[in-house]
Amino acid sequence: MKVIICGAGQVGWQIARHLSSERNDVTVVDNNAELVRRATDTLDVQGIAGFASYPDVLDNAGARDADMIIAATYSDEVNMVTCQVAHSVFAIPRKIARLRAQSYLTAIYSDLYRRDHMPIDVVISPEREVADAALRRLNAPAAFDTQSFLDGQAQLLGIQLEPDCPVLNTPLRQLTDLFSTLRAIVVGIRRRGRLFAPEPNDQLFESDQIYIMAHHDDVNRALEIFGKTTARQERIVIVGGGNVGLTVARALEKRPERVRARIIEKDRRIAERAADALERTIVLHGDGLNMELLNEANIAKADAILAVTDDDKTNLLAAVRAKSAGCDMAICLVNDPTLQPLMSPLDIDAYINPRATTVSSILRHIRHGRVRNVYSIGDAEAEVIEAQVLSTSPIAGQLIRDIDFPEGVLVGSLRKGEKVIKPTGRTRIEEGDIIVLFALAADVPEVERLFQVSIDFF
Repeated sequence: MKVIICGAGQVGWQIARHLSSERNDVTVVDNNAELVRRATDTLDVQGIAGFASYPDVLDNAGARDADMIIAATYSDEVNMVTCQVAHSVFAIPRKIARLRAQSYLTAIYSDLYRRDHMPIDVVISPEREVADAALRRLNAPAAFDTQSFLDGQAQLLGIQLEPDCPVLNTPLRQLTDLFSTLRAIVVGIRRRGRLFAPEPNDQLFESDQIYIMAHHDDVNRALEIFGKTTARQERIVIVGGGNVGLTVARALEKRPERVRARIIEKDRRIAERAADALERTIVLHGDGLNMELLNEANIAKADAILAVTDDDKTNLLAAVRAKSAGCDMAICLVNDPTLQPLMSPLDIDAYINPRATTVSSILRHIRHGRVRNVYSIGDAEAEVIEAQVLSTSPIAGQLIRDIDFPEGVLVGSLRKGEKVIKPTGRTRIEEGDIIVLFALAADVPEVERLFQVSIDFF
């Protein structure tokens, strides 16, 4: 597949990294020649320095025979014009644009833009993706990462093992025997900074970060087995009243169970906008680092603080202050990946990486064919892939124990018809089954070969 990626920033670079590693023909376009050079020096991609919306630049990038264009520059307007030029001048079949401005999103999602007038096949909103991720974290307060699969019937949970975890130093094979009816599988372990797919004889140790794929009905039981409580979130303080904080507050107001939410926003104009848009949420104008204001928001009795300003350091410090004041849980928005190792020492329970959420969203739309869902873990260290098994797939008709999966791949869940089951070595994979796999980044191309999806993206 021939792909043009417009924008060589964090998101564009990660998408280029994924697609180039899967032997696609990738060209990166950016008006910053240094970013283009970084991409071509570190990845197997071609690079063009120039404005992505210029027809001659796209022509030089190979737009005449491209299969897809991904517009992920920092400018919404450039992304939209790029898709228009890609459609009108070059007839590129599939166009994906990243848009941030709420006004554009409101118009697009309300069908005010007809596709023949604004030819964008898929719109990716980083702020909506981050808001959805924040709500998932709040729904699973014991997990630092979470994502739904199989139409909500299976849940990926990332949890850190504490000293009081009752199953420390226990081989995974023995856990399977002890909890034979538990529909949950440990698919990944991060230990001392290294992520790997575990073997049955591997044990779990204190401070391990583990990824569990669990049946939706068994999530609470799985968390309890690994020493986590499942308290309901009733009082939430949100630091940052921009689009992310406002979207989260609106969603909390719509929940059937009552949630008492408070927003702290430093910018008076944004605070007033949030206050006008919300019905039950209290909006406080001021600095989220101000301890007096945090006390006014009753932070000591809050079940969670969600810090989602556009400044990483503000988010980190607000979370630390809230935890020191007695708040049970802290969730941070962190753009800088080099700050993520500080989460555990600072006692921050979960973080949201906008780049990872945006990359995951774009990958879901890139990998069509039989791939239904893709979730990127960590700094593109691994992916969880949900895909349907074709009759021509090499794994169709085989028992799981007989399939030659790479070492970094584990089957986490399986749906046969309408029933979601816990896969074992004796489970037979059949045509039409929907399978959820954990795969380290280096093994993703082999997974796509097993599902024969790289030949069918549209």
